[in-house]
Amino acid sequence: MENAVIVDAVRTASGRGKPGGALSETHPVELLATVLKALVTRNDLDPALVDDVIAGCVGQVGEQSLNIGRTALLSAGFPESVPATTIDRQCGSSQQAAHFAAQGVIAGAYDIVIAGGVESMSRVPMGSAVIGQDPNGPGFRARYPEGLANQGIGAELIAARWKISREDLDTFSARSHQLAAASAAAGDFANEIVPVEITLPDGTKTQHLADQTVRPTTTFEGLQQLKPSFYTEQWAARFPEIAWSITPGNSSPLTDGASAVLIMSETKANELGLRPRARFHTFALAGDDPLLMLTAPIPATRKALQRSGLSIDDIDAFEVNEAFAPVPLAWARDTGADPARLNPRGGAIALGHALGGSGTRLLTTMVNYLEATGGRYGLQTMCEGGGMANATIIERL
Repeated sequence: MENAVIVDAVRTASGRGKPGGALSETHPVELLATVLKALVTRNDLDPALVDDVIAGCVGQVGEQSLNIGRTALLSAGFPESVPATTIDRQCGSSQQAAHFAAQGVIAGAYDIVIAGGVESMSRVPMGSAVIGQDPNGPGFRARYPEGLANQGIGAELIAARWKISREDLDTFSARSHQLAAASAAAGDFANEIVPVEITLPDGTKTQHLADQTVRPTTTFEGLQQLKPSFYTEQWAARFPEIAWSITPGNSSPLTDGASAVLIMSETKANELGLRPRARFHTFALAGDDPLLMLTAPIPATRKALQRSGLSIDDIDAFEVNEAFAPVPLAWARDTGADPARLNPRGGAIALGHALGGSGTRLLTTMVNYLEATGGRYGLQTMCEGGGMANATIIERL
């Protein structure tokens, strides 16, 4: 079988996902087109050689509808002969795109493929696709007559059942901002962030190159002042065990952004004179309780480790998406992972969570971290709406 290798990985800097955010005036097609163009330009690659583009996007409505992967590659100037598809595995959409891309290479269906993702949460607000609609059929409602909670309630339930205190949550969240700010100051993101041209309110044009969601001045004491986001009398009556500790400060912010990874067979990369930076080692998927919703990274990680023949201690870096602080904290407790190896350059609480673009953003950051530190193995996992998770192990080359 062919090795599926990562030749390059890029992302945009994050923008706050609300009106007035740095990327809020940039169409999501252009965000994705920016990272697609960057991959072929940085690697002097003829885009006609790309067999497919697989894009992750959660809010596939409005400006993100009608197969944004295809629209973006045409906007990027790729030949009309290059196809694309857009997929939705909720927050893990672009991680799944990378799975499909690498698995296609291993199977011999692709030589060169780009996996990526995008989300403009300022222009296509979360939940836009279901406004006025019922996405659940009668069989689903019969199975879950009380209905499922939102992800914030899922995070509260995880904190309650794993006995994770508000102090633990806010300490971890402050760490995320501190690590991200220190990494940015040290230039650790320079090789992965590609510029997006934006227009400032005064009409001048500039390049967006720094993550807008990182708050270097964040402190534990400041986070402690924030009020819980998801308390209602209805939820409190249904779940009396909840201590109500999830706030905007220990949750990922609404974010705009895009990312993409250039994946090839090792044979093709060598043929083109391109250096493989890492190879895909192991893939895993898992489902879990859709009420808790955010716990599936735990069984997905176990499955990935079992398939890989590696132990948790063999992994040099973990990227566990910080949708909410209880997710990586519960994951670390259950898996026994070294907390010092967890999200070492900060996570989504600081760097943002642009839904469909987050999977390949984590992968991009992990590849660069392994290269900078000489680590060999990295494991990435992220919770997904509906109680699912992807897990991916890569090996630096």
